[in-house]
Amino acid sequence: MSLSLNIGGQHLSLNQPLIMGILNLTTDSFYDGGRYLQMNKAVAHFQNMVDSGADIIDIGAFSSRPGALSVPIEQQLATLVPFITEISQQFRDIPISIDCYQSEVVKKLSEIRPFLVNDITGFSQDQALLLTVAERGLPYVLMHMRGIPEDMQSHTDYDAVCYDVLKDLAIKVHKLKRHGIYDFVIDPGFGFAKTTDQNFQLLANLEVFGLFERPVMVGLSRKSMIYKTLDIQPAQALNGTTALHMTALLKGAKILRVHDVLEASETRKLWQQLQSSVKL
Repeated sequence: MSLSLNIGGQHLSLNQPLIMGILNLTTDSFYDGGRYLQMNKAVAHFQNMVDSGADIIDIGAFSSRPGALSVPIEQQLATLVPFITEISQQFRDIPISIDCYQSEVVKKLSEIRPFLVNDITGFSQDQALLLTVAERGLPYVLMHMRGIPEDMQSHTDYDAVCYDVLKDLAIKVHKLKRHGIYDFVIDPGFGFAKTTDQNFQLLANLEVFGLFERPVMVGLSRKSMIYKTLDIQPAQALNGTTALHMTALLKGAKILRVHDVLEASETRKLWQQLQSSVKL
């Protein structure tokens, strides 16, 4: 099965896994909040991730860590519009995704350039979002989450987490297709309304999400399932992240959303060598 994403006529092949670099233009992200608030630092980090092997850069102006408060649309746009304008002049050929879930943000930014809509809410917070995505012809990331970042960790009462997440996503995939959206990515939502044990259950059974016949994206980078299990801090969680990235690739992940692009690129290269060396 050949998979790709169409971002404004630029077809991004997923025959091999992609590395999605994270660029947080926020003060309070759990790992790198506040590092890239200045334009020159943000642009330099964008360039560094491209040089390190990123295939697409994910840009966000709000934190989705557990307990994070929402950021007004006006504040998000005040951050995103100048940056997206700048990098569109310098890096027009580098695909981007935008970490956003409000239709007004999508409308405004899509006037500057096309992008992958990375929606952590599964269109639960803005009923106009799907119509906007369909009208603008944008690809879409469907992620599983319950509640909102501020309260999501109080919504972890699953009967069977893999089955429940799969069922919730199936209902939403049906809605996507009803809106004419077929160019989408599946994200099980590691860390979003899941306990550490539930996150590991999802990873152990990641291949089941291939049932949708769409690329599966994982966001594992330096998350609490790693640093709490190892009793370390996020800054020390690169080794654990790499280990889980290889696991995800072996279980069919097509996009790794990462803070550390170079290390993820090396992990992918080793995975590719492993795949090419398989003998029957």
